[in-house]
Amino acid sequence: MYHKIKILAALLFITNYSFAQEGIPVYSDYLSDNYYLIHPSMAGAANCAKIRLTGRKQWFDQKDAPELQTLSFNGRVGEKAGAGIILFNDKNGYHSQKGVKFTYAYHLMFSRDEIDLNQLSFGMSAGLIQSQLDETEFRQSGDFDPIIDGTVVQKDSYFNVDIGASYNFLDFYAHATVKNVIETRRDIYTEYESDNLRKYLLSAGYIFGNRDKILWEPSVLFQMVEKTNEKAIDINLKAYKNLDFGRVWGGLSYRRSFDGAEYINGNTISKQKLQYITPIVGVNFDKFMFAYTYSQLSGAVKFDNGGYHQITLGIDLFCKPVKYDCNCPAIN
Repeated sequence: MYHKIKILAALLFITNYSFAQEGIPVYSDYLSDNYYLIHPSMAGAANCAKIRLTGRKQWFDQKDAPELQTLSFNGRVGEKAGAGIILFNDKNGYHSQKGVKFTYAYHLMFSRDEIDLNQLSFGMSAGLIQSQLDETEFRQSGDFDPIIDGTVVQKDSYFNVDIGASYNFLDFYAHATVKNVIETRRDIYTEYESDNLRKYLLSAGYIFGNRDKILWEPSVLFQMVEKTNEKAIDINLKAYKNLDFGRVWGGLSYRRSFDGAEYINGNTISKQKLQYITPIVGVNFDKFMFAYTYSQLSGAVKFDNGGYHQITLGIDLFCKPVKYDCNCPAIN
């Protein structure tokens, strides 16, 4: 009985943080030189155009476990403008969503010369997303529910917009983004489904150290869902080492929610908050990039001891011949 209660608590606990993930879920893939994936203002902000392909898989021994694939491209389209596109496919059990986002960004340079980084950016992404609910296996028990048809795959599409701003000054950066700005009504689940999917993201970081030895990059990401007031924070630390062939890097990310779920622990009621520990390693070789991320859910309430695996592949194109004179891996 105790085991069943823990599994139920885990389902409720993780579902609370999965249901808010309309659009592209905010995992730790942004740490794989992929800030454009969550901040539209980063489209074209770097010295190079960037292609990034990510694949994420959770709980390999669980049927219909969550998985996510994204493909993004962004770069400059003029002296002050940037553009990008994101394709994604997200699946979680009977629920899935896929979509495309198009981004336009505008960059204001306040630099004294071409190698001095002082850039303020604004960006907007417009996207079309299709949500899907597979009900074909819902009635295997024979129980009747008037809300569930049980023989169809429900689909519904909606349009939404993300807006944001970024500031990159030498070795410092900050980003602010509002995702799903427009209230959107979908009829795929029930008439009581919220039409407010807005999420707020704030992130900042600073790079210090000796570029001929090791660079250190502490950063934070705060996110909040408006409708449910769910909040979480990422505390990250990455290290970079420049070599003859390129760059090797690694880091550690810790995510903790401000909200928790209660569960029965023996004769007492305990409370647990969402906690992820995520190590990450990567390498840049010439114009190519590879990164591997492993996320481990910690705490007493969880499905199993398995983790979440993610691979990121990248290519940098059309790079400017002169780099900025700063410790800024996301820009240079």
